[in-house]
Amino acid sequence: MSDDIIRLSASELGERLAAHEISAVEATQASLDRIAAVDGGVNAFLHVATDAALAAARDIDQRRGSGEKLGPLAGVPIAVKDVLVTTDMPTTAGSRILEGWVPPYDATSVRLVREAGLIPIGKTNMDEFAMGSSTEHSAYGPTHNPWALDRIPGGSGGGSAAAVAAFEAPIALGSDTGGSIRQPAHVTGTVGVKPTYGAVSRYGAIAMASSLDQIGPVSRTVLDSALLHDIIGKHDHHDSTSLRDRWPSMAEAVRNADVSGMRIGVIRQLDGEGFQQGVLDRFHESLALLEKAGAEIVEVNTPNFEYAISAYYLIMPAEASSNLAKFDSVRFGMRVTPQGGGTVEDVMSATREAGFGAEVKRRIILGTYALSAGYYDAYYGSAQKVRTLVQRDFNAAFQQVDVVASPTAPTTAFKLGEKSDDPMAMYLNDIATIPANLAGVPGISLPSGLATEDGLPVGIQFVAPARADERLYTVGGALEKLLEAEWGGRLLDRAPDLTQLIAAQEGAR
Repeated sequence: MSDDIIRLSASELGERLAAHEISAVEATQASLDRIAAVDGGVNAFLHVATDAALAAARDIDQRRGSGEKLGPLAGVPIAVKDVLVTTDMPTTAGSRILEGWVPPYDATSVRLVREAGLIPIGKTNMDEFAMGSSTEHSAYGPTHNPWALDRIPGGSGGGSAAAVAAFEAPIALGSDTGGSIRQPAHVTGTVGVKPTYGAVSRYGAIAMASSLDQIGPVSRTVLDSALLHDIIGKHDHHDSTSLRDRWPSMAEAVRNADVSGMRIGVIRQLDGEGFQQGVLDRFHESLALLEKAGAEIVEVNTPNFEYAISAYYLIMPAEASSNLAKFDSVRFGMRVTPQGGGTVEDVMSATREAGFGAEVKRRIILGTYALSAGYYDAYYGSAQKVRTLVQRDFNAAFQQVDVVASPTAPTTAFKLGEKSDDPMAMYLNDIATIPANLAGVPGISLPSGLATEDGLPVGIQFVAPARADERLYTVGGALEKLLEAEWGGRLLDRAPDLTQLIAAQEGAR
């Protein structure tokens, strides 16, 4: 029964819980058992809250048993990216500098999922301070892709995506600064959504780049992401960028998905050179299904997208270097005192040297340089101008189409360590996802199939205008239904047996 429970989607599990066919304790224990069985080979979790999760599950069962009306995901286990602060679990952001730190409050998104009755079961691994495209830059070791343990699970939120793909949790919270929800979804066969900037509160998310960061759902189905989006998409007075919009139901957009008459723009600059053939093949097959279902496919031109990645890697490090200045050894986190003592500056230097990893140091140096006197206008100021041009490209495209589409990333999951010595090659992996963050518009990635070359998952990305998140769920829900009809089930049903992969890996050592 445990194996049956872990393979249910969040919405399916919610229905079984509401019908009293499964208890929240059983659902939570099933996830905890799965984590115990396979996470040694995946390393998706940095902390597992066994006692707290089971206590919360017992409370949900008691409330449901007393006749209380609960939400559609009440009793469903959820994993939480370790960038979100939690009162009952350590929050490290994947860094040694915060090792063991337990925050005094919950992030707003965590508070909202608790209030909706979901059961946080643990904190997921991530690139340190969300800086990376592969979850290899965690201070606590890399996460492995459940489809192939020698491959990356994407980054920076590879832990959340791997937990969902490995059937350790049916749903998860992630964060997306340049593609850190969507790109892991692409390589793990999961669904990931970056909402409109400001649609989900960032309060309690440890900031990397405040004008780019966004919290969003990670799941196995489009409906699951929509249900979680409906829970966390609320105005929050703690966040000055939080929107006050009254949002339509994203779940209803999925349930009523119909693309007849929808105009879908294919981004010319993200369709061809530099993309793996298997990625492109699955992308165009998905478009053909949508066209057959009544959508109109239109090519759109976004000439400034070629500069987006360069602009991003000036804006993001500049904001990161400012945000990470708070980790100074004085207020919280690690403190390293040099031998023989020293000044506050000496302690700060020693602490940051020991507490930050190589990628974080690289981006702090780059960002500080871009903001320094004499270079601000040439670098950071110019990058912000390119950001405006990217926003204008999106605006022009949305004058012609309802959503735009591209492959989510250029390739399938590459091997662990393959790009570690080449930061530029790693950065280019986010070429298709970064423009949405620069413009603040919403995007979704959902599975589009397996690449012919290596049998690994690939995803298709849709981007909608700001505040039009429901369009993502309409087109995503429609395409998911069409693809699953072609496949005869979900893509994750075709994933290799993880226990066998782990056994083979251990046998090879």
